[in-house]
Amino acid sequence: MAYAVLTRRRRSPRPSRLTLLGAAVLRPSTTTHTVGPSGHHKNKDIDSEVTVTDETAVSSAIETAPRGKVSSHLHPEGSFDLADHPVPTGREEIWRFTPLKRLKGLHDDASLAGSLEVEVSAADGVSVDQVGADHAARGSSGLVPRDRVSARAWDAADGAIVVTVPTEQVVEAATTLTFKGAGVEDGTAGHVVIRAEKFSRATVALVFEGSATAADNVEIVVEDGAELTVVSLQDWADDAVHHSTQFARVGRDARLRHVSVSFGGDVVRHDTTAEYAGPGGEVEMLGLYFADEGQHIEHRLFVDHNEPRTRSNVSYKGALQGQGAHSVWIGNVLIRKEATGIETYEENRNLVLTDGCQADSVPNLEIETGEIEGAGHASATGRFDDNQLFYLRSRGIDEVEARRLVVHGFFNELVRRIGVPELESRLSSAVEAELAKEVGAVSTSAPTTAVPAEAPRPVEHDGGAS
Repeated sequence: MAYAVLTRRRRSPRPSRLTLLGAAVLRPSTTTHTVGPSGHHKNKDIDSEVTVTDETAVSSAIETAPRGKVSSHLHPEGSFDLADHPVPTGREEIWRFTPLKRLKGLHDDASLAGSLEVEVSAADGVSVDQVGADHAARGSSGLVPRDRVSARAWDAADGAIVVTVPTEQVVEAATTLTFKGAGVEDGTAGHVVIRAEKFSRATVALVFEGSATAADNVEIVVEDGAELTVVSLQDWADDAVHHSTQFARVGRDARLRHVSVSFGGDVVRHDTTAEYAGPGGEVEMLGLYFADEGQHIEHRLFVDHNEPRTRSNVSYKGALQGQGAHSVWIGNVLIRKEATGIETYEENRNLVLTDGCQADSVPNLEIETGEIEGAGHASATGRFDDNQLFYLRSRGIDEVEARRLVVHGFFNELVRRIGVPELESRLSSAVEAELAKEVGAVSTSAPTTAVPAEAPRPVEHDGGAS
């Protein structure tokens, strides 16, 4: 079933800031960072190199889908046929980090007959419509399910919500869709299509709240010359399970800023893909997450440079606290043979606040042409910077407040880059609420001074090509 209730609330516009290698080489580097009771890191670093003709490596990149459906090491080709997506066991490469037993059957055959209430706050000039499952908007981005949960959500959704920004329409205010769950007993399946037509500019926010067991597909189409910001905010209750597949197609000289923010939920897994429909397109992927005790937050990204002179920049930051807090970040970038003159960079930074947390960070870069402007990746995980804490403590700031300022400094640069004023205060408040759970009671106002934190220092892996 899709989204059962659609309530509309028209809003007035408000000002907003929009703000080599040889051919075919894959360099996967997997870094697992675990902080034990003593506070010391237990690190496992794997660095290997294989070519695209290595059948073993290719096979490991797919669920067990039939051969012939693989376009690269980094991502299998998709299929609408559920039979091509067998129930995962956890041994498959794309499922090895995910706690399948906690998905409440989304990956198996659990019912998806439930529904979420949807509240729409549409900016002037933006249309939001409900359409049937056979509407042409579904699949217009080129989305083809690449895993079983996405395929099940495609089959089970009985319609879609379509957000359209008309040609040359410039919209300063954000359009917000708020999805509200009322319980985890019945699974839900949903579908959203966001289309920015030629030379338009807009911001669309998807906000998820309450308790739910949800699977959805989100399609994003940015036509030639358009500029679109899409924010996906997972602010679920502690028992929620959410699997989201988001697929973006970016046109000629178009720009997409995709933002994923994850705070709540028991298990949250986001799989985001961006590809290009013409040269000159730009993609910026920003992410912010905060994992608490027992919480699993997983972000899987794939940027497919399939057109020349395209650009991408990926920056994700996360904090972890509490026993069993687990974050996973998989950053895959593919530069195809025809994608000459491209430039790409991706990074993931994790700040560990307490003992007993685990952060898995896997940047992957596959290059099929040496004619590029530059490509690289970085991953770092560490605890508080002692120098920053000493600096603040030496100026009369107590330890709790000093730790709070360091965390805000770690996140603030990314929050500012998101460029959506309507969400900035909400994100700052959410960080405060998370900090209060472990760091201690803190004020609800944003800090007057935030200490910049470029990256955690103790453990780092950097790699790249230019």
